Amino acid sequence: MTSLTVENYLKTILLLGNRTGEATVSTGQLAVAMNVLPGTVTSMLKTLSDSKLATYKPYAGVMLSEAGRTLALRMLRRHRLIELFLVNTLELTWDQVHEEAEHMEHAVSDFLIDRIDDYLSHPTVDPHGDPIPDKNGILRADPTNQGVPLSSCEQGTYFELVRVFNQDPDFLRYLSEHQLGIGCKGQIISKSDEADLITIEANQEKIPLGLIAARDLLVITKQ
Repeated sequence: MTSLTVENYLKTILLLGNRTGEATVSTGQLAVAMNVLPGTVTSMLKTLSDSKLATYKPYAGVMLSEAGRTLALRMLRRHRLIELFLVNTLELTWDQVHEEAEHMEHAVSDFLIDRIDDYLSHPTVDPHGDPIPDKNGILRADPTNQGVPLSSCEQGTYFELVRVFNQDPDFLRYLSEHQLGIGCKGQIISKSDEADLITIEANQEKIPLGLIAARDLLVITKQ
């Protein structure tokens, strides 16, 4: 049996590695993501290494072992299926489900998760567009449909929103206020690196976004 803290660390290491494309995650990255002191992270990484769930090298970072990755994917599957279940069945909004799923993912059984998966007809993505692993740890979302950061697109580009990385409730509520949900289509009408601003048009509305915020929106570009 693993503790809630261990499961959270493994899942966070996996998410950070997926986001950066690097197998090794630094102590500093983890400290920021977990909102704890670097010394606390170091102690946990030693525990993960002793448990054969990860390989930790001081000043180099941490990399999940096969066992650690398997457990991390299991937790990720639970989290994302619970989020989608709460949205689809209890009509919670996408800014409400993250914290609820954080609590529930450690308590539910694999049997219940599999039943939720069946009930939802084996979905490929959660409410934020994040891919959902199947019971074998394979991400079911189409890899060609993962998109590029909105911030990397040029003025005039047409796009479709496919994924939101930043799941801070306030940011998600801002997107909801402007009906910027998964599948929303729009166009970049202006972009200024100097002003750190990108303005898009969607749902017959001009919507300003900081370039940092736009970096957390993945889109598929359209002709």
